Amino acid sequence: MFNKVIEIDLNAQTYELTQISDQERELYLGGKGLGIKLLYDRLTPGVDPLGDENIIVITTGVMSGTSGPCSSRFHAVFKSPLTGIIGSASCGGPLGRQLKTCGLDGLIILGRAKVPQIVTISQEHVDFHPAGALWGQDIDQAQQLLDIKACQSLVIGSAGENRVLFANAASGHRYLGRGGIGAVMGAKHLKALVVKKGTAKVKPFDDEGFKRLKIRANAYINRNPISLLNRNFGTASNTGPVSRQRMLPVKNFQYGRHEKDHQITGEYIAQKHKTRFSTCRPCSIMCGHKGRFNDRDTQVPEYETLALLGASIGIFEPDHISLLNDFCNQKGLDTISAGGTLAWVMEAGQRGLVNTDLSFGDLEKAVSALEEIAGLKGFGKEMAKGTRWLSQKYGGQSFAIQCKGLEMAGYDPRGAWGQGLGYAVANRGACHLSSFPVAFENFLGFLNPTTVKSKHLFVKFFEDLYCAINSLGICQFTGYAFTLEPVLSRYTPRIVLRFLMQHMSLIALNLVDFSLFPAFFKAISGIDISSREFRAAGERIHVLERWMNCREGITRQDDTLPQRLMDESQKDDPDRRRVPLDQMLARYYRVRGYDMDGVPTPKLMSTLGITHGREPD
Repeated sequence: MFNKVIEIDLNAQTYELTQISDQERELYLGGKGLGIKLLYDRLTPGVDPLGDENIIVITTGVMSGTSGPCSSRFHAVFKSPLTGIIGSASCGGPLGRQLKTCGLDGLIILGRAKVPQIVTISQEHVDFHPAGALWGQDIDQAQQLLDIKACQSLVIGSAGENRVLFANAASGHRYLGRGGIGAVMGAKHLKALVVKKGTAKVKPFDDEGFKRLKIRANAYINRNPISLLNRNFGTASNTGPVSRQRMLPVKNFQYGRHEKDHQITGEYIAQKHKTRFSTCRPCSIMCGHKGRFNDRDTQVPEYETLALLGASIGIFEPDHISLLNDFCNQKGLDTISAGGTLAWVMEAGQRGLVNTDLSFGDLEKAVSALEEIAGLKGFGKEMAKGTRWLSQKYGGQSFAIQCKGLEMAGYDPRGAWGQGLGYAVANRGACHLSSFPVAFENFLGFLNPTTVKSKHLFVKFFEDLYCAINSLGICQFTGYAFTLEPVLSRYTPRIVLRFLMQHMSLIALNLVDFSLFPAFFKAISGIDISSREFRAAGERIHVLERWMNCREGITRQDDTLPQRLMDESQKDDPDRRRVPLDQMLARYYRVRGYDMDGVPTPKLMSTLGITHGREPD
């Protein structure tokens, strides 16, 4: 932990170091929290996300650069061109750890370069070079030239250069996937950030205590059933339970399962495609895998890709999904938004709203459509703007499966009502990871998935906790092991846990032991922080991000779900489930301390120590 970030002005080609205060560190921790605070202090509300005034903040947490388990995460925050509100993305690639070797906790990107640039950061200085022939190169081609001689890069593909609103950026074989950071980098003429390896090292304040925490953390991970499922089968291990609960987004969320969905389970893929580990580093869970697809070795598609670029567009052959995944990874397209957009166009075509030859299950046409999106060719110019824009122009808003402009992840909330509330109120749009109550509703079976009871409490609790976790530089997937393996959770009978969580939710949530996270923070930083203070920091981060969104115009009317999910049941659902969002939303606002329009109250802002910040021009 160095408490330094570097501000880089692309237009002036200048840079300066900025010191992070002890108060900022204690209140916002690092990672996402520190990024949100730095952006809040600098970003003027109302700016064009693709204009010169947008800002990218990339930050690491205190765990980054240590030997702690699953500690490779870094975070980016910016104003999203896809949603028009605050965008955020997390990545397990090597860039964050490399920044630490330069004695940096993060960087801030300002302005717009006059011509496409490569910005190179070292321990001593920052250099600016014209991108030249690299501009126009796919991601893997650029990485082959940039990730050499102890360098690590964050690079965009042609989708980012062309400002596709859901373009991403790559660090190694991991991505800042959601919200369109690739388009923001492209608009800034920033082809890549390259970080040269330095000599700085992160030294925990309490090294012996840190080593003891590592032993305990790894023991928890190595015995936790969900962590082991992820290790053995990757995130594709989610497919089976999601299908059994009729929650797969089949054919644009029209159905909840399919006769071929066993082909996209982790177990099936591991056996057929000879998978092996290909993970973030360092990682103890090891959910990332490679396998043999289409006669070549490549990354196994994550669950969200299998769901959105697979089931949602009617494709269930892993080789075919892998082909689409690899194409998106080379061009720099978010696979969730890409799949959601293709699925909407396919259904809109069936309904006669748009003129397209795209149809569910047609691989060849799907590949062609992705090529058009990445290259802004033909109808691809409009598909590149996402489902909200398309449905506002052509109609079909009821089956545009997005919230606040961000396409929804692969868990149909009609089978998990808490997940529906989580999608509706998530700060960056239809984000499954903001609170992920589907884990408690379906994967673990602690909550009745189709009741509104207590769902607002669980969504708030885990929004706050996950904001804090994402500010440490540690993988959010550690949350399973670190909260379920301590003594109280591990040895309390499941039937008792289920009863407490469903019927005595406040008591149950206050008994959740997540003390390992603040213990790591204290051991590394030397800042003494209790579990209560750690969760309060998460609340502060979440509410500040919400306030930033409110300054961009977000109100209660934006905290909603597509009409399909609230008014229609799946065509194959015998229980005719729909999400009763309104019954949960008012309760959520009350427990959050928002007014009934969804705006944080002055009392809440004052309690959390949040000032009103910059005003719109």
